[in-house]
Amino acid sequence: MDKKEIANVLNNIGLLLELKGENPFKSRAYYNAARTIELLDEDIEILVKEDRLKDIKGIGEAINKKITELVLTGKMKYYEDLKASIPEGLVEMLKIPGLGPKKIKTIYEKLNITTIRELEYACIENRLIDLAGFGEKTQKKILEGIQFVKQFSGQHLYPEAYTEALKLKEYLDMTKTALVTEIAGSLRRKKEIVKDIDILAAASDSSKVMEAFVNYQDVREVIAKGDTKTSVTLKSGINTDLRVVTEKEFPYALHHFTGSKEHNTAMRHKAKQMGIKMNEYGLFKGDKLIECKSEEEVFNKLGLLYIPPELRENMGEIEAAEKGELPKLIEEKDIKGVFHVHTTYSDGTNTLVEMVEAARKFGYKYIGITDHSKSAFYAGGLKEEDLVRQWEEIEELSKKYNDIVIFKGIESDILPDGSLDYEEEILKQFDFVIASIHSNFRMSKEDMTKRIIKAIENKYTTIIGHVTGRLLLARDSYEIDIYEVIEAAGHYGKIIEINATPYRLDLDWRYVKHAKEKGVKLAICPDAHGVEGLNDIKYGVGIARKGWLEAKDVINTYEVHEIYKLFQLK
Repeated sequence: MDKKEIANVLNNIGLLLELKGENPFKSRAYYNAARTIELLDEDIEILVKEDRLKDIKGIGEAINKKITELVLTGKMKYYEDLKASIPEGLVEMLKIPGLGPKKIKTIYEKLNITTIRELEYACIENRLIDLAGFGEKTQKKILEGIQFVKQFSGQHLYPEAYTEALKLKEYLDMTKTALVTEIAGSLRRKKEIVKDIDILAAASDSSKVMEAFVNYQDVREVIAKGDTKTSVTLKSGINTDLRVVTEKEFPYALHHFTGSKEHNTAMRHKAKQMGIKMNEYGLFKGDKLIECKSEEEVFNKLGLLYIPPELRENMGEIEAAEKGELPKLIEEKDIKGVFHVHTTYSDGTNTLVEMVEAARKFGYKYIGITDHSKSAFYAGGLKEEDLVRQWEEIEELSKKYNDIVIFKGIESDILPDGSLDYEEEILKQFDFVIASIHSNFRMSKEDMTKRIIKAIENKYTTIIGHVTGRLLLARDSYEIDIYEVIEAAGHYGKIIEINATPYRLDLDWRYVKHAKEKGVKLAICPDAHGVEGLNDIKYGVGIARKGWLEAKDVINTYEVHEIYKLFQLK
């Protein structure tokens, strides 16, 4: 190992010791040793082998033994043990500009946050503002730092990639170098996590499109440039491919490059059974091209109804299209109101009035206010006296507005034993209750499943919130038998939330389809912590579409009188 590598290890030890809250003199000793090693004139291997390293000022006996072990074996047990004792995500946080070990230690100890994505979500929910030594400005800087780090990540949340793809498509359209452009790949299928961006274009002269593409202002690096495919990395860190085909090839290519691979394989098998060859260039009967002027025609020529991109995951969509049994998928315009909305009463950034007025601008007929319950102290959970104040304000606003209904709700913590926050006397005064887990994530699968089912059995529970607890690219779902939970929700007539914030998108679309098959109703909830959060409803609609949901499956599509009836039944 060279001096630089050894110095890096010593510096890392100093940082890890700070993260653990060790004596600052101990950390400083390793930082000083690292600096000493970097400035050495002699070869460090010779110094170690001749046992002269200990004679150098700044290298004590303990550190000398550790460096010797590192030089001779390539490893240091102390360093490996130290790394193992600290959640890996805390070390990753050190990459965030302006976020040092002391602040990371506070975040970990006070909020139990162990990954960058969890930290990002906490910033979005304003969890850092009230922490000692933080505040709004610090939270904003941390959020900006996270965006910087994410540029070098290999996976991206749907809205991050889609925003970049949309900007790029608009730019290419503006250059008029292509006849038509489309966003393809997993983005078109509305996958919750994507690796890259795929753009498909039809043009008579591919060179002009490619030239415009590589000169896009947000291109950081051109990876490869060709006549039909060019790959770049955007400044946001997302790898992007542009494929150019002829206008005649475009319908077939759009289907092919939308995917998924599994769907495409099944489609080729279907075509082969009909004596047709299918690929990105066309449908062929022998050597003859079966002409299709649209993607819809491609499906029709194979005896299928048009399959929306969101369903192309080989989960029965081809068989349904063959039988004419595809669902009429829910659309954004079907949403008549929202639930799961936070205000400044707990950890929201906008007042109750501001959230209601924003919902009115969206044209919603109702809004369900659900601030955190009292156990969620980290999020300013509402004590009983706070509830009374909020209810009084809701009543006043209800008199003021005749075009929107404001439902009194709560996001009640599901306690470790499965009971809900607040006594029955309080719970029965809400119009509806979203029951969610925010603590004790590491229970066994059996205990966690029992915990959630007990909450489902509670007569005051209306909706189960973010049921698996996942944070995309940050935290896996907790151990839970989701099928048993869905079964219980169906049995007790409870609603399961599709949490629309792009950091969650929980319930997963694969389970959404199962819930629908079990007759469980779902609610698409923005989990909005500010006015901007109401926009997230569209991401929830995307997941609902991937889960085969129709408007009738989602309670947000109900009229006001139907919601009243639904809540009264609860």
